[in-house]
Amino acid sequence: MTRVIAVLLTVLALPLALTSLVLAVGALATLVITVRVGHANPPAGPFVAIGGGRLATLQDGPADGPPIVILHGASANASDPMEGVGRRLAAQGFRVIAFDRPGFGWSDRIAGGDAAAPSVQAGMIAEALQRLGVGPAIVFGHSWAGALALAFALDHPERVSALALAAPVAMPMPGRVKDLPWYWRIAVKPPVAWLLSRTVGPPLAQHFLPVAARRVFQPQPPQADYPERARSELVLRPDTLLANVQDLLGLSHALAAQSPRYGEIRIPTLVISGEADPIVRADTQAVPLARAIPGARLVLLPGIGHMLQYVAAERLTEEITRLAGTTGTTGREPTVAH
Repeated sequence: MTRVIAVLLTVLALPLALTSLVLAVGALATLVITVRVGHANPPAGPFVAIGGGRLATLQDGPADGPPIVILHGASANASDPMEGVGRRLAAQGFRVIAFDRPGFGWSDRIAGGDAAAPSVQAGMIAEALQRLGVGPAIVFGHSWAGALALAFALDHPERVSALALAAPVAMPMPGRVKDLPWYWRIAVKPPVAWLLSRTVGPPLAQHFLPVAARRVFQPQPPQADYPERARSELVLRPDTLLANVQDLLGLSHALAAQSPRYGEIRIPTLVISGEADPIVRADTQAVPLARAIPGARLVLLPGIGHMLQYVAAERLTEEITRLAGTTGTTGREPTVAH
């Protein structure tokens, strides 16, 4: 995504006439991409109406099974964790509910840019679960959604029975928005972001999508059928590209605000991460997070990268099943397993 935005801002630096031509061609390409992606990846599960719009879900497993809510990371949608680990959990008897986060997949971007805050998204998902009559549930969050799952547990504890945090982004990150590269700061400005997301953004993102897939799987090779299973192309649509940038840029501030509260969490918590994850390093995220949550169980997987819901799906399923049988927490120091 950083590479895409850099190219976008280079486009805006071109002479005016050339820039106008590039943007016009980009707008036409974006229209074609948007129509094609929507047609190829229609909604695949029920919607849940909440105040201001609706959230899309994928659901599997027995209706009377123990509920587990699974939440996807950046640049993704509900199909990503559902196809990686959700179907396995459903086969184990769980009632699995995977949400497209607000602005992703087929969910509305309720609250616009304010929805970039994990706490705001948590409020929407809590309302959706109330409408569904679901809870308390195990809440699973991967990557960016680690912050979301934590916000959910902090602000809506009555809806959460346990937390499963996979390669979570949870601890404050160095730097602030003002310290980010200039093209990020310009790209997030509403007029510029709107223009880029509806012109040259989707064609460029489409070009870099295979590169991004290879990168997130490292050091494991990418799975050949991953883009189709995860319906990765849904991120190419203009509104989703914009939501993705907003979520990534707003996360640092949100983490600084919520991380001092992690000691308040008193439910069974699994923190699981790959020791070889180059995207979200375990030593700066998973390890200190597990220390911050009383009684959390820390599982570090040697040699595993960021996409553990695919490359370590069996182990992840085992750990979540074990979590479901856990009652209470013991001690303040996390237990560690490999």
